[in-house]
Amino acid sequence: MVEADLQVGLDAFLETLRTGGLFERGTPLTVSRAPGRLDVMGGIADYSGSLVLQRPIAEAAFAAVQRIDRPVLEVVSLGRPPFTIPLEALAPDGVPLSYEDARRMFAGEEGTPAQPAQGNTAPHWVSYVAGAFLTLAHECGMPLRAGARIVVASQVPEGKGVSSSAAVETASMRAAADALGVALDPRDLALLCQKSENLVSGAPCGVMDQMTCVFGERDSLLALLCQPAELQPQVPVPEDLEFWGIDSGERHAVGGSDYGAVRTGAFMGLRIVREQAGVPVDYLANIAPAVFERDFVPCLPNEMSGDDCLARYAGTSDTVTRVERGRRYRVRAPAAHPVYERHRAERFRELLRTSPGEDRRVQLGALMYESHASYVACGLGSPGTDRLVELVRTEGADGGLYGARITGGGSGGTVAVIGRRDASPAVARVAGAYERATGYRPYVFTGSSPGVLTFGAQSITL
Repeated sequence: MVEADLQVGLDAFLETLRTGGLFERGTPLTVSRAPGRLDVMGGIADYSGSLVLQRPIAEAAFAAVQRIDRPVLEVVSLGRPPFTIPLEALAPDGVPLSYEDARRMFAGEEGTPAQPAQGNTAPHWVSYVAGAFLTLAHECGMPLRAGARIVVASQVPEGKGVSSSAAVETASMRAAADALGVALDPRDLALLCQKSENLVSGAPCGVMDQMTCVFGERDSLLALLCQPAELQPQVPVPEDLEFWGIDSGERHAVGGSDYGAVRTGAFMGLRIVREQAGVPVDYLANIAPAVFERDFVPCLPNEMSGDDCLARYAGTSDTVTRVERGRRYRVRAPAAHPVYERHRAERFRELLRTSPGEDRRVQLGALMYESHASYVACGLGSPGTDRLVELVRTEGADGGLYGARITGGGSGGTVAVIGRRDASPAVARVAGAYERATGYRPYVFTGSSPGVLTFGAQSITL
């Protein structure tokens, strides 16, 4: 049984499909839904094995898939021109295109096949949808012979750092798997969507986004130990607290150079730590802060060139980023971040489980401010997000606000805010002050909704 407000969203999506003539009448189609997420704690420490705490937001993406009798994949994202990919382009002679060739094709690199039905190369946004089909073919043996039409409608704003891509991916893959007869475990759904984003879309994201889109629960924080994806009991949001997201208007991109460089720097640090330790170190987040300070900080350079890293270590153990010659990377700050972020996330969860009171709110807020400062030290702050954090700090406890931090991959996007449940007026004042200072009216994320696991896949005939 679909929850009442989710049913309203589903009904609106189906009405759009009916009035737009986007599917053949009388032929079943499969619909799924996935929310975006607000990164409360953890963020970029996910790829280094940290605990992360994520809140699924109210905004979500719907995806509908229907089999068709032509050997093509027709991709429609409402608000964009439709795009058609011949199945022969995704699976020449029935063999799925390699991940690397697919990544190059969707990146528009020279020497990759154009799509003859369109007369040009596929736009990059298509990779987040078509990648689901290609990944199912590679990992689940799904043949790419039957044509399909997929329509996506997303309310999750792009470039805001709230996982618009993961919402589209998980909704698309869940609907595609069901429509094409592929049995898919929910955890595998999340992991395959991450693989698709890493290898087809070329974005080196961790797994927290997709896991939240799948397993998130309304009014709770998803607790995930990213080693690589160990679900822990969800953490209900206490009655005296609320979380908001405030958009800075500065576009965030997981595939951006800053995020990738910081991730590369963290893995450089891990490589140095492993050599210094003389024993296996699986994740930076598993190192205690005191041990890190005593044994490893002295051997970690503030920066290292890609040339030096390649000469000394032949690269890193990361499978989704590459060390580039001629480039310098921060190392100490990106390596330190997951060590301390896991400690902050563990303490944050512990505080959420204690008795309510002013002291708890102050401590929770302090942890978020510390996390934001750590992002800035890594080079992932931005003028807009820094300004929003300071505006929250100015409102302070008198306005019912206690802390804020940049979210997700950083370098713009959204700021997460913690406050008393009655502090919406203070959030509005922060948004208003930001608009007066910058000319940009922030979007404010409020409320939450459950993930794909709750919604499932609905078989519908229009």
